[in-house]
Amino acid sequence: MHATIAFIGAGNMSRAIFGGMLKNGYPAEQIFATGRDLAKLADLAEMGIKIGTDNAQAMAESSVVVLAVKPQLMQAAIVPLAEVAQQHQPLIISVAAGITAASIEKWLGGNLSVVRCMPNTPALVQLGASALCANKEVTGAQKQLAETIIGNTGLAVWVDTEEQLDVVTALSGSGPAYFFLLMEAMIDAATKQGLSREVAEQLALQTATGAAAMAQQSDLQPAQLRRRVTSPKGTTEQAILSFQGAGFAEIIELGMQANINRSKQLAIELA
Repeated sequence: MHATIAFIGAGNMSRAIFGGMLKNGYPAEQIFATGRDLAKLADLAEMGIKIGTDNAQAMAESSVVVLAVKPQLMQAAIVPLAEVAQQHQPLIISVAAGITAASIEKWLGGNLSVVRCMPNTPALVQLGASALCANKEVTGAQKQLAETIIGNTGLAVWVDTEEQLDVVTALSGSGPAYFFLLMEAMIDAATKQGLSREVAEQLALQTATGAAAMAQQSDLQPAQLRRRVTSPKGTTEQAILSFQGAGFAEIIELGMQANINRSKQLAIELA
C-alpha cells in the first residue's frame, strides 16, 4: 500500500519529485498538492493528483509531508500546522535551503520525524543529485521511505550532519550553475574565435553531456580521465596549464566556501 504524500507548495521542486513518482508508477490519487491559487494547480488535478489550498487538511490526510515553500515563507506557512502535526505525527521532508530540522520541529511543536533534503534543479529532468539528513526521531523505515521518494528525481544519498548539507549546497545544490557558467564561457570564447553561436552551443552542451556520462560510466576518477585526455605537449595540456596558472582550483574552492558561508548565515537569519 502506498503512503499518501502531501506537498505543501507545488512549485518546480515539488513537481520534479511527484513527476518522477508518477513516471515510476506511483498512484496519483495518493498525492496531495497545495498552493494558494487553485487555478495554478489545475494541470495537477488533470493528472489525478488531489489539490487544495488547505495545508492543514493535506497534512491531516497524509503520512508524509514534503515542505516545499520558499525558505523565507516557511515559518509563517507551518506554524499554523503545529496542532495537526502533533495529532498525526507525519514524516516531514523539507527541501527548503537554510531551514534547520530544529527550526521545523520547533515551529511544528516538537518531537517530529524530520528529514532535510538538499536537491538541485536537474531533478526537473530526473537527473537530480540530492543529499538527505535525518533527525534522531526518524526511524529506519522512514529513512527508506524518504530516500525512495527523493530517489524518484535521481541520485539520493545520506549525510551524517546538517553541517554537511552546507557543503552539499555548495557542491551539488548550486553546482549546476557552475557548470552553466563554464559552458557559457566556453561558448563565448568559441564565438569570439569564429564559430557561430549555434554551433558553439551545440558542441559545448554535447561535450558536457559526454564528459559527465564518461565520468559516471568509467571506473576511473575524474582526475585520471583528465590525464588520459591530456597528451604531453598537446593542445589540451596547454589549456589545462593556463587554467591552473590562473588559479582554477583555488577559484572553485573560494567560490564554494563563499557559498557555505552564506548557507550558514541563512540558517541563522531564518531561525
